[in-house]
Amino acid sequence: MIEYHHDRPITLAQTIELYRASTLGERRPIDDEARFAAMLANANLTITAWDGEVLVGIARSISDQVWTTYLADLAVRVSHQRRGIGKELMRRTQTATPQAKLLLLAAPAASDYYAHVGFAHAPNAWRLDPEMRIA
Repeated sequence: MIEYHHDRPITLAQTIELYRASTLGERRPIDDEARFAAMLANANLTITAWDGEVLVGIARSISDQVWTTYLADLAVRVSHQRRGIGKELMRRTQTATPQAKLLLLAAPAASDYYAHVGFAHAPNAWRLDPEMRIA
């Protein structure tokens, strides 16, 4: 049975291993442990999914609690996908910040998934990468 927590401690090693097992590690700086640890520490809403002692999912968000919750990472181990864990992590994220809209940037391969669970496409999003400077 999968258990969900918003306050269960997780280690950096557990989280890196989860990101590798979910394929999200391909798009996150898991080899830069200081940067990755800061990402985890600075999220103000993290919900985890556990299969016994094994971390099997995470929803890592940054939220002002009332207007916008940015779901920065949603990761579920490949071995545990298609069991509703990702949906439940998102549901619990939304429940934790009920007045806020939930926003995310989807990897191209995941776009259909988010539409399937009820997200609307927001075509006016813009991105400025760290190496870029405002003109």
